[in-house]
Amino acid sequence: MDFSNYQEQSKSTALYPSIEKRFVYPLMGLANEAGEVLGVAKKIFRDQAGEVSEETRQKIKKELGDVLWYLAQVASDFDLKLDDIAQANLDKLASRKDRGVLQGSGDDR
Repeated sequence: MDFSNYQEQSKSTALYPSIEKRFVYPLMGLANEAGEVLGVAKKIFRDQAGEVSEETRQKIKKELGDVLWYLAQVASDFDLKLDDIAQANLDKLASRKDRGVLQGSGDDR
């Protein structure tokens, strides 16, 4: 599956509560789901002595799927394409690598 196909198909399940700014709901969901990914990772150290089990991999996969869904909705609500976002990110990182500034602080390095 490609990003364009996913983004288009995911819109059919984007049922939000009625709020003034449509993008607010998926932004909150994105932050929440990212936190759930981190929670699963935390338990790797708390409960599994740092070892990643297949069950944990599947939990991470599920939570990352939720992150992807919310990301797709945020992009759609801002009239952005996931394909364009992904390409722009790769271009930005390649430029930073070429200029020797992958590490460091600031968005505009």
